[in-house]
Amino acid sequence: MAYTKLESYDEQVTEALAGHYKSALGLLGENPDREGLLKTPDRLAKAMQYLTQGYQMDAVEILNSAKFHEPISEMVIVKDIELYSLCEHHLLPFIGKAHVAYIPNGWITGLSKIARVVDVFSHRLQVQERLTVQILEAIKEALNPLGVAVVIEAKHLCMMMRGVAKQNSYTTTSSFDGEFANDRTRSEFMKLISANLH
Repeated sequence: MAYTKLESYDEQVTEALAGHYKSALGLLGENPDREGLLKTPDRLAKAMQYLTQGYQMDAVEILNSAKFHEPISEMVIVKDIELYSLCEHHLLPFIGKAHVAYIPNGWITGLSKIARVVDVFSHRLQVQERLTVQILEAIKEALNPLGVAVVIEAKHLCMMMRGVAKQNSYTTTSSFDGEFANDRTRSEFMKLISANLH
């Protein structure tokens, strides 16, 4: 086989988390020893490690790993980057997409690295407002661009499944720096991420 994707989990962390999840199932009124739930605590322990793997990643290091000198200063946009994160208030998912742009100041990065930066910060316990700013700050630190813009649109299951139970609401957050503070540049970015150019 030419390619194999390997997943690796810390056995001690998995065991400790699984023990807590088994106890939680019992506290919720379930029987954690019934057939359908026997492996659930272990699966959940691994899932949570996967969903929070961003704590072990360095976004700036990822951007610097594919950093190239290019004498250009035109807007670079990567839009519709899918993201899945966990709301830190209820540990329920929020799901959406990020639109990220920067204007190079002598340096560019691999396009996939922009998506990786979104993954780094979304694979942590989050609020959408902080996630938006963290993506911008990492790109700013690594590339020192003339400007950075980040817009995130997401649906929050904590609003859909509980509490106000609103099924069709989206939350949009934005963060702009440098040249994107200029109305004309920001308007161009917003127009481009709204356009169907495919």
